[in-house]
Amino acid sequence: MALTRQESLERRHRRVRQKVVGSTARPRLCIHKSLKHLYAQVVDDQTGATLCAVTTNTKAVKAEAKSFSNMTFAKRLGADVAAKAKEKGIELVVFDRGGYQYHGVIKAFADAAREAGLKF
Repeated sequence: MALTRQESLERRHRRVRQKVVGSTARPRLCIHKSLKHLYAQVVDDQTGATLCAVTTNTKAVKAEAKSFSNMTFAKRLGADVAAKAKEKGIELVVFDRGGYQYHGVIKAFADAAREAGLKF
């Protein structure tokens, strides 16, 4: 029996999460993408706390375009999350791609976060 697309994504995400764990010294930078929006957050898995989060699902951004889950907004989101993390004193993170393939929007997000100063 073939798996659905969602089941495959969840299976890949569980496999990634077995290896990628955030700590206080190196929190986890995770990304989620829906059909319209992108969400990113920096999480300390030891305490279970979200240290900072950014999304394209805000009123200020919604006036700009119809879909926000594309390369342009991924680059902007990567730079935004890096800026917020650096404000909190976070430079080293572990990247959690969330079960998504590392290309396209995910790669653009990661590259922008690296350029803005995060190390992973």
